[in-house]
Amino acid sequence: MTSAIGVKEITLDGQNVGVKWKDGHESEFTATFLRVNCSCAECVEEWSQKQLLDPASVPMDLRVEDYLTVGRYAVQFLWSDGHFTGIFPYEQMRALCQCNECKAARDA
Repeated sequence: MTSAIGVKEITLDGQNVGVKWKDGHESEFTATFLRVNCSCAECVEEWSQKQLLDPASVPMDLRVEDYLTVGRYAVQFLWSDGHFTGIFPYEQMRALCQCNECKAARDA
């Protein structure tokens, strides 16, 4: 199954990740924000969905070193803390967007 949400471009700027979506929307994320929201099995308990990662353990100066696309539906980041197992489906990343437009849509 392919994601209905597509990514046109991902840019890395050390502590920031920029995403240009195929529908023209743009999202900006800090590396720390995405790392804290990782939902891999090391960070979130699979059955209970309890967060295992202590957000305080994520360095504030965390950097995103690189990324790989996973098919046409997700992206996997390599973080400066050595973490690399999390896969961010595009739909999850779009849901995490912190822009005013997306925040207002979530609040509606």
